Amino acid sequence: MKKRTASQRKKQSTTVRAADSGERLKLVVSEKDIHKRVRELARQINRDYAGMTLHIVGILEDSFIFMADLVRALTVPVVCSFVRSQVRDSDSGPVAMREIMYIPPIDVRGKDLLLLNGVLQSGLTLDHLCRTLLMQQPASLRAAALIDKTDDRKIDVAVDYVGFQLSGRFVAGYGLAYREQFRNLPFLAQVIE
Repeated sequence: MKKRTASQRKKQSTTVRAADSGERLKLVVSEKDIHKRVRELARQINRDYAGMTLHIVGILEDSFIFMADLVRALTVPVVCSFVRSQVRDSDSGPVAMREIMYIPPIDVRGKDLLLLNGVLQSGLTLDHLCRTLLMQQPASLRAAALIDKTDDRKIDVAVDYVGFQLSGRFVAGYGLAYREQFRNLPFLAQVIE
């Protein structure tokens, strides 16, 4: 049996084949590293919200696994809600318009809010949601993202808690989909095309 070099072992350990899809995936962040980082974020959030009830709003669909693991690691009282953004483009008139709506509406007046986003890319949707919620006068509003892709940013938006800063190609797993697949993977990976 031929021995593999260290680089061959590393390459094999970072490339996996997704069951049933035939897609090859390159490991970007391991399950162990994700759980470690989520626990670190939870400790920071517990300190920041000590003595308060935290109202976490998960932005569907990408944040649901991140939210579930984070909520379980928190020790402060937590109330959970979800919103889904609906984006509609219209070309009526001389100017193209983009309308962003959030359903269902949530009552945030006087509450300490933490918005959870799976992937923060352009910042447009998160910025719009923050502005919409601030009009309802919450006691405080912060944001968290599992993945912050600063290279794709179109608008400056404040993110208080970041899991991982990544750049480059699309990432799937840990609640994030690629062509509606791979949300169930316990790690983050890039699809090798």
